[in-house]
Formats: sequence, structure tokens, C-alpha cells
Amino acid sequence: MTQQSISQILIHIQQQLEYPSTAVDEQILIDLVQQLRPENPRNVEETRSKFHCLLQALRQTPHSIVSLQQYLLCLITQYQQTKLYADIGILSLDGFWNQLGQRFMSHILPPINDQTQLQNLLEKVFFLPTDHYWLEQIELAEWRALFQLFYQSQNQKQQKNLLKQDVIKAINVLSYRISGIGLFPELIYAEPKLTEYESPFIAQNREIIGFIHKFNNLLLNNHQPSIEQPLDAAQAFVMIEQCQTIVGNIRKSTKRIGVSLNLTYLLTVLEQSLERLELLLKLLQESKEIRANSIHKLICDLVTANHNEKSVGALLSANSELLAFQVTENASKTGENYVSTDKQGFFSMYWAAAGAGCIIALMATLKILLSRLTLAPFAHALSYSLNYAFGFVFIHILHFTVATKQPAMTAAALAATVQHRKGSRTAQLAELAELIVNIIRTQFIAILGNISIAIPTAAIITFLWERITSEPLLKHAKASDLLHSLDPFTSLAIPHAAIAGVCLFLSGLIAGYFDNMAVYRKIGPRLKAHQRLRDWLGEKRQIQLADYIERNLGALAGNFLFGFMLGSMGTIGFILGLPLDIRHIAFASANLIQGLMSINESPDLGLILVSSFGVLLIGLTNLFVSFSLTILVALRARRVRFEQWKPLAKLVLTHFVTRPSDFFWPPETTSETSEHPEK
Repeated sequence: MTQQSISQILIHIQQQLEYPSTAVDEQILIDLVQQLRPENPRNVEETRSKFHCLLQALRQTPHSIVSLQQYLLCLITQYQQTKLYADIGILSLDGFWNQLGQRFMSHILPPINDQTQLQNLLEKVFFLPTDHYWLEQIELAEWRALFQLFYQSQNQKQQKNLLKQDVIKAINVLSYRISGIGLFPELIYAEPKLTEYESPFIAQNREIIGFIHKFNNLLLNNHQPSIEQPLDAAQAFVMIEQCQTIVGNIRKSTKRIGVSLNLTYLLTVLEQSLERLELLLKLLQESKEIRANSIHKLICDLVTANHNEKSVGALLSANSELLAFQVTENASKTGENYVSTDKQGFFSMYWAAAGAGCIIALMATLKILLSRLTLAPFAHALSYSLNYAFGFVFIHILHFTVATKQPAMTAAALAATVQHRKGSRTAQLAELAELIVNIIRTQFIAILGNISIAIPTAAIITFLWERITSEPLLKHAKASDLLHSLDPFTSLAIPHAAIAGVCLFLSGLIAGYFDNMAVYRKIGPRLKAHQRLRDWLGEKRQIQLADYIERNLGALAGNFLFGFMLGSMGTIGFILGLPLDIRHIAFASANLIQGLMSINESPDLGLILVSSFGVLLIGLTNLFVSFSLTILVALRARRVRFEQWKPLAKLVLTHFVTRPSDFFWPPETTSETSEHPEK
């Protein structure tokens, strides 16, 4: 049925061309594409079958090949094409934030379509966002077969030349744009060698101008066969490749020099422009095979880009990848310090977590005292936030560890391991399984360290407060409310724990962002060169401070802002009228013992068990949410698709069944190996 419908459309095209004075009807092309469009855009067999029907219909009526070619050329040349080739699918140079604002605005107040632009026809023909799926599934061999049929006709030279001239205009626009971007200060800062030698971004423009000049002469003299010569764009392709190499080098160097959102945006624009310039040059090559392949790719790119042009998600996806990679790369380096493999690291983690547990008990007590003050909601939020913020910063300065902050770092380390996996699939899974076991064991001892000290410290503070002041730390009603907030069955403890997990995830990203900024903005060297700071501290202390800030800016900023997230969440919920709050396992464990010791009557066993179970679920939720979000971002930033999660989970589960102690205690073999490396 499809082939018959296509044949009828081809007949309609022939009838249309019998009246050359009338405008070409675009609806015929819309109907033709509708016949080729599969019901399921991801069905490869249906897509190829329908495209094969088109080829068969054309072969059965050779005259229809000439008619279809003439129809397409007449239709396309009715529109202005340069903007489509040079702009669609390429970010503009007005910057990320302007683009973001424009795309948000376009959803509220859609822009007016220019009916004279070829993009308008593209939107009518490929109106579904899924069209690019089935277009990409068309085999190149069949696509070449279609164009081989077109190449049999040597007619319509005038329309073909008009088409080529619009492509040339787009090439010219792209070339000048690339040379201009190559002079941006952000790009030169990232690649100083651009000022030492002739920039490839400038050189490519010279080669493109020469190519355009030769091509225009060829079009003008194409009626004189003796003057025609094969047009060679080899040197232009060489310069484009050099430009792409520099972009790649800058991306690699961001590990060393850091990256900014503006630099990421410029690199994205450059990559898109260079790719489009190369594609348009291939359209003008002598090789029919290269031209056919290029047309196929250009159509797929334009259809995809046309639907992504107003998409906020597409803009964020295109620009966040490099910055997200840099942020999670810094987090992964930090995360390696949160994974212990031997007994020495195991016990070091315990004592670091124990020290943090002591400070957390003090912070939990201070929050209870601050809640007694009669303050405005904003003042309460600020006091709670400063309490948490300075407490977490103090924990970091003393080299202590908060257990729940580990997943945001260890997940990034796990993603980095997935990206750089080597060897056989079995060896890769074994390595990842071992890393996961080490992460779980380290996380277990860190939580144990936090809780085992936070609970007795909070109990001692509560006991001493009542003995010294002759009043309980918490009144009976407040203690009951505190215990109720830990009940996983009758309160929002678990959703609030999930909110805390999101805050933990964000704090990890913030830490990575500020670590990146410290490198990119040269915070350390600038502090060392600060004359007033040198006069105040002296040169030795100035250098020590600069080195410390450069190494720890991310951790300090992440901890400080994490404290503000935890301290202000309840007040934000109050202002918005939403049940927002946080539950954190270390603070929940301290609050548990403080609540049990402050209620009037002796707590029954059921209350103790339910509250303890609530604390356990709060901890698991904290860890799961922060770990899951971080590993998703880290894997995406590295363009890694890891599809062996099921066999990996099976391997970890088997390890737990056969050697469960490895999840809670470092295995002896690890210790022995580290003590006797020669074995």
C-alpha cells in the first residue's frame, strides 16, 4: 500500500510541474514524508521497508526521478537558505544566560516564524520531535542509491547553482564566525599558544575565502569546459582539523587550568560551527558518495536541531557537560581519600568520624538552645545556618569526617573508575565490585564513628545541663515532638531525609565547583601576590594561607553552604507553606538520646525501638539519595553508559553471601598484601 501511495504522490508531482508558472505546492512533500514516516520511529525494519518502497517506485517510473528532483530544487530555492545552514543547531554568541532567558520566554510568548526562511518548510515537513530517529536509521547504502538515481539527470543546472550559492554564503558566515571566536580572551587564556603563532582559526578563514573565490569563478565559467578543474578543499579541511585539535586540547587542559561556564559555551559554539563548516564543504565535493552521506547527515542534524532550538533542556545539556565533568572530577579526586582498603585506613576513618561525632553533638545541642530564642523566622534560619555552617567548616579544618558527605565524593570516584576501566569485562566487574565493597565498608565505619561518639557526647551534655542548671535541656512537649519527628511511620522523617540527601549531593557539586574555580581563577597565586595580606600576615603565613585556600576552597565552601541548606530548609518550608525540613542521621542520633533523656516518664521499649529504626532509615535514605544523584551526574558528565549494573550487583551480592565480614571489617588478605608487597 505504501509503494502505491508513493507512486500516486510522484504522479501528483509530475502534474504539478506541468504548470511552471504556479508556485510549487509544499504539501506534496509533507505527504511524501508522511508516507515514509514509520508508526514507531524506532522501528528499523519499518523505516527501511518504507524507504525501499520509495526507491522501487522511482525505478519503475524513471521519468518520476527527474520530476522529483526538479520539484525539490524548485521548492527549496523558493526559500532563503543561508540562515538554516549557518545558524540552526549552532548556539548564538549572545551568551549562555541570554540564550537561557530567550528559550524560557519562547515557551511563554512564541516568536513569529519568518515564512521566507527554509526553516519554515523544515518545521512543516518534519513536525514531530521523533523524526530524527527514523531518519538516522536509513541505511547509507540506500540513501546513496537514491542520490545515484538523481545523479543520472544533468538538468536543472540553474537551480543547482542557486542552491550551491546559498551553501557558499553559509560557509562564508561560519568561517568568519569561527575566526572571530578564536580571538576571544577566554579562549586565548585557555590556550596561550594562539598568540605565539598564526592561529588556525584565522588561517582557516584565509583558506575558505580562497576556496570560495575559486568556486565562484567555476560557477561563472561552467559553460566553458576547458576552464573547469576539480575543486580541491583539502587545505581548508586541514585547517578545520587543526582548529578541532585545539578545541580538544583546551578541553583536556581544563583538568589543569579549570573551566568556566563562558569558556564551556564558547567551546560548544566552536565545535558546532566547525562541524557544520566541514559538513557544508563536503556538500560541494566532487565525490558523489561523500555528497550523499553529507546530505543525509545534514538533514538529520537540522531536523534534530530544529526541535531542540527552543528547548531549555537541550541548552543545559550542551553546556553543562564540561563543567559537570570538571566539578565531578574534583569530587572524584577527593572521593579517593574516602575509601579505605586496609586496617590502618579503616581505623583512621573511625577516629576522624568520631571527632566529627563529638562536634555534631555540640551542634545539635546549640540548635536546641537557639530554638528557645524568640526571633523572627529569618533570624532563626540565619542562626541555625551559621551553627551548622561553622560546625561543618570546623570539622573539615580539624580533618574530621561527616559520614553522609562521603557518598557525594565516592560516587564520583566510582564513576571515574567506570570511565577508565581496562582489561576484560570480568576483570572490570571484579575491580568495580571490590571498590564498592571498600566504599560500603568505609561508609559503615564512618557512620559508626559518627554515631558511637555523637550519642554518648549528647547524653553527657544533656546530663550535665540538667545537673548544672537544674532544668532539663528539653521540656517534655519538645522532647516528645523531637522523638515523633524520628518516627518513620507517623512523621515525614524519610522524605525529610531524602531532602537532606539532595542537599548532600548539592554540597558535593558546590565543593567541586569551587575547587575548579580556585584553579581557573588562580586563587592561590593571587593570594600570594596580595601585598596588603603580606603586610598583615608576613610572607611565610601568607604563603601557607594561600596554599591552604587553594587546596581546600571547595571543601570549605561546600561545607559552609551545606550548613546554610540544612539550617534554612525548615524556614523556607514555613514561608512557602510546604512541609520542608531535613533529617540527618548524625543529628538524628544525637536528638534521639536527648529526647529519650528529657521526657518525664521512662521511655518504653517500643518508643526506643521505633525511634532507633527511624534513625537507621534516615541514614540509609541520606546515603542512597546523595550517592544515586552524584553517580548519575558523574557518569553523564563523562559520557559513560554503563550497562552491566545487574551482573555487578549480582557480583556484590555474591560477595556479601560468601564473605559478609568484608563489608564491615577489612579482610586479612588486604593487610597481608600491603605488609608484604613482594609476595
